Amino acid sequence: MKLRRLARIALVARKYGLFLIAADSINNGLAKWFLTLISSRSHVQAPRGERMRRALEDLGPLFVKFGQLLSTRRDLLPEDVADELAKLQDQVPAFASEKARELIESSLGRRIDDMFVDFQNTPVASASIAQVHFAVVRAGEHEGKKVAVKVLRPGMIDVIDKDLALMKTAARWIEKISSDGKRLKPREVVAEFNKYLHDELDLMREAANASQLRRNFSPTSGSGHLLRVPEMYWDYCCSTVITMERMHGIPISHLDRLRENNIDLKKLSREGVEIFFTQVFRDGFFHADMHPGNIYVGDQPEDFGRYIALDFGIVGTLSDVDKQYLAQNFLAFFRQDYKRVAELHVQSGWVPPGTRIDELESAIRACIEPFFGKPLKEISLGQALMRLFQTSRRFNVEIQPQLVLLQKTLLNVEGLGRQLDPDLDLWKTAKPYLENWMHQQIGFKGFQSSLQWEAAQWSQILPALPRLLHQNLTQSSNRVDSQIEQLVKQQKRLNRALFWMVLMLAVLFGLVALDLLWPFLIAHAGPQGLF
Repeated sequence: MKLRRLARIALVARKYGLFLIAADSINNGLAKWFLTLISSRSHVQAPRGERMRRALEDLGPLFVKFGQLLSTRRDLLPEDVADELAKLQDQVPAFASEKARELIESSLGRRIDDMFVDFQNTPVASASIAQVHFAVVRAGEHEGKKVAVKVLRPGMIDVIDKDLALMKTAARWIEKISSDGKRLKPREVVAEFNKYLHDELDLMREAANASQLRRNFSPTSGSGHLLRVPEMYWDYCCSTVITMERMHGIPISHLDRLRENNIDLKKLSREGVEIFFTQVFRDGFFHADMHPGNIYVGDQPEDFGRYIALDFGIVGTLSDVDKQYLAQNFLAFFRQDYKRVAELHVQSGWVPPGTRIDELESAIRACIEPFFGKPLKEISLGQALMRLFQTSRRFNVEIQPQLVLLQKTLLNVEGLGRQLDPDLDLWKTAKPYLENWMHQQIGFKGFQSSLQWEAAQWSQILPALPRLLHQNLTQSSNRVDSQIEQLVKQQKRLNRALFWMVLMLAVLFGLVALDLLWPFLIAHAGPQGLF
């Protein structure tokens, strides 16, 4: 089976001339000649990015997902290849509804008819990992609720593990024979893909992600008007099946329908930017798969004009340190303070400590300056990021793994913004939000909120301080007494050792002296002898 799959991959690579692309990056003359020899020229006239995209589509859903991941690594790929791979779509034919019903029943341990009424056998969505069926909850706390039941495709884990094993082998070979092997970090990319896929295969993880995001955008959060996240019905969830509130809306890419429903597209574009920065800088937890297929806009009174998020298999997280550095970098960019950007890169360890600030500042200025003051329709964040990544390679910038998903999400936001309002100025829209966030984090409000956050702990610690201080002093005193006692014991042992050493040396010295003086004593002894 493994050999058959390997042969299939080789045939597809030959068909699209991928061996020729590989040959261009290999130094070994014999390997280059061999790859050129076995290549087919049937599709060689097409650009290399298109050939790679079509090859991945031919190899199936797993390779499509791998191409989607690669498209986000613009620090590793040429721009034309990354742009083409970004066009990959994840839609695949649905599997049989009978099989879906069987999987749902075996996973949840109950019959479909006992859990749901009006279970629709025809799926409403089908992707490489899972497919979705509409239904209505039959009884219990959520009786009558309209739901979407998502079920994992059968046999996915075995298929994924086999293809991943082949990818790992290929990655090792690429590192050995390719001149770009070390820079491209193929084994790290495959390992990242492995984690990303196995996270998606656990639907309970997706349900938990959705629950967290829903809590972050609840009505009490102050941002509930921006984003709607479906509720998860935990009684009907497990690692291979999840059941969520059914959402009603218009796909964000259907602009004509949005206009027909009198939805303000300019307002929608601005709120999309605000949602992104709220998730990243307030929560450090963001939906990292915000392509048009996963974003709807509410058309019902309770959700009218509000973003609706779907599919939570991929989320990104940022630490407080990441958020601080990112916010300061964004603000420095918006203020065109390129020296500060360069300093932050050095301080964060993203570039080697010996990097010259003035040279890095000049390179960053050349990348970003041409984009300021232009509407979004005239600039491309993807192009700006690509130029930054090219600069980063020159200065040996270490690409932070936790920022790869952030970059992908930012590109998604750019795409949505360009669709909704080509005149949107991303810089002006984002700058006030970031400045307010920084003020809350670093200014007096930040100090005040930190005190409030710590107050609960201090309210318990302060009354106990005298007791804790006494315990600490007592323990310190006991430790000192113990240390003194140990030192005294060691000193006594040392004194005994020195005494016996001196005694042995004295005896030895006496014996040596007696041996030397013995002939003299014999010679001078009287008639009575020595004694």
